[in-house]
Amino acid sequence: MELYSIIRRPLVTEKSTISREKANQYLFEVDSAATKIEIQNAVEKLFKVKVASVRTLNVLGKKKRVGRHMGKRKDWKKAMVKLAPGSRIDVFGEV
Repeated sequence: MELYSIIRRPLVTEKSTISREKANQYLFEVDSAATKIEIQNAVEKLFKVKVASVRTLNVLGKKKRVGRHMGKRKDWKKAMVKLAPGSRIDVFGEV
């Protein structure tokens, strides 16, 4: 797989900011078919850092009502990437 198709986007939320500051752990939305090893290799090559561990989970899409019809958002996969001590990803580019 291509690196940019594995890592779709970083998840920047209040919870992910706290885990980034305290545990050096970053959250990404990744391709549903990507494995932990593929995610680790993609993060290491894209951001030039050393990855300590990768944890993944499948997030179910929410059910939403559109008028009188029920719809559903897409299911997606989240990856929690813990970096080795001393490694850091600059998410916003020194803002």
